[in-house]
Amino acid sequence: MKVGLIQTRTPASHAAALAHTLPLVREAAAAGARLILTPEGTNILQKDRETLLPQLTLLADDPVVNGLREAARALDVWINVGSALVKRDDGKATNRQVLIRPDGSIAATYDKLHMFDVDLPTGETARESATYEPGDRAVTADVDGLKLGLSICYDLRFAALYRALALAGAQVMTIPAAFTRPTGEAHWEVLMRARAIETGSYVLAAAQGGFHEDRRGTYGHSLVVGPWGQVVAQLDHDEPGVLVADLDPAAPGKARAAIPALANAQPFTGP
Repeated sequence: MKVGLIQTRTPASHAAALAHTLPLVREAAAAGARLILTPEGTNILQKDRETLLPQLTLLADDPVVNGLREAARALDVWINVGSALVKRDDGKATNRQVLIRPDGSIAATYDKLHMFDVDLPTGETARESATYEPGDRAVTADVDGLKLGLSICYDLRFAALYRALALAGAQVMTIPAAFTRPTGEAHWEVLMRARAIETGSYVLAAAQGGFHEDRRGTYGHSLVVGPWGQVVAQLDHDEPGVLVADLDPAAPGKARAAIPALANAQPFTGP
């Protein structure tokens, strides 16, 4: 399967975000991608909570998601919206991944489990839990015979989630992100490769990159990692762009047979 990862610098309004993303999606489809993945926060990025929340809608009403549903139909491709910042039915905000079928219908959704609440050495502070409600379930979904394990950004640091997804049959882990620049420089590639090696899975990491309207800086460097831990393809910058790679459906099975860590794990007590 050919996949296309979209690297964006998402603006602070829905209309601008859709105008920014659609040409990149069309470029990936023109390159032959059957599955196209976008980053975390594809529909809007705005750090200021009081400015952001009034702009959020229910998923069914989100103009970016609906625009990408139309694009999936027109291009006859799967589109994985890395995440859309939307309202839940109870009015609370959530960070939601959305997998769209080629007919434009929604195949699966996943709400980000782990909230990025941190004080960085640079002085930057993040409190996702002040804005978003976390999800409470792991999600897999089938795309043309390949099973995806859905996750978002900070989830990357919680290896148990990926083990659970792999044990549920996931062969490809989606890890869309808006990684900070300091943590990206230090941890981005090594953690993506670790999750691939531990589970014998492909990792698809579409990223935000550059300096945004809301003054945040994101790392970029979208990448595809193979089940043996090798970097299959990577953008070496933080500019908007498209990364295309071929996935071998047999590769996860071969990696898991060579290193059967999923099968060999033993229960233990203590310490």
